[in-house]
Amino acid sequence: MARKKLMAANWKMYKTPAQTQDFLFKFEPLVAEHTRDEIAVFPPFVCLAAAVEAAKGSNIAVGGQNLHWEKEGAYTGEISVPMLLALGCTHVIIGHSERRQYFGETDDTVNLKLKAALEAGLTPIVCVGEVLEEREAGLTEDVLRRQCLRAFHAISAKKAAKLVVAYEPVWAIGTGKTATPQLAVEAHLLIRGEAAKAFGQELADNLRILYGGSVKPENVKGLMAEGEIDGALVGGASLDPNSFATIVKY
Repeated sequence: MARKKLMAANWKMYKTPAQTQDFLFKFEPLVAEHTRDEIAVFPPFVCLAAAVEAAKGSNIAVGGQNLHWEKEGAYTGEISVPMLLALGCTHVIIGHSERRQYFGETDDTVNLKLKAALEAGLTPIVCVGEVLEEREAGLTEDVLRRQCLRAFHAISAKKAAKLVVAYEPVWAIGTGKTATPQLAVEAHLLIRGEAAKAFGQELADNLRILYGGSVKPENVKGLMAEGEIDGALVGGASLDPNSFATIVKY
């Protein structure tokens, strides 16, 4: 059976609760009849309640951009799995390159967060990808293998059933550069191979691997034509309802 694509909007540090409601008010009618793909939006934490309320009864899921692996505790500024669940979130992004680059996220914290998300029944999107220096040094495969190996460590195939991976070549995020469909496919095949080693071939065959990195209305069709690409994690182009609707419906 073909894997159902997931079209995900990562809003990063943009939009207020009022702007979130306005976006969904405009976006929902544009995708109301769309059943081919799963659709999820990932607003900032302060906008999650507004997003869940506005998306109620629609085909749009809502998720958090990050989480902490502990259920509660003295972790100022952090958000836990029970908090996301209480708001009505069903998805969460883990290990985005910006979290790794600016906030000290490591392969090991990604693993802890992934375990917590899967334990709670959330659908986690685990981000992996190489920076420009690593690609130019021919280290892309090594980097992806290491990130997958550590992210998947000590997680059973049964627990990993909801796992989604997003391949994000860091050099293509927000730069306007996009990996060619062929480059993306090569990375996705490697990730699928690592998933097969960790969880077995059946789960690997069903694992959705998204592409992220300057996905726009102009290039989405070419990327999504590849059987190895199971959807997109969209940044800047997801902030406008018409733009993101065009991407979803490619």
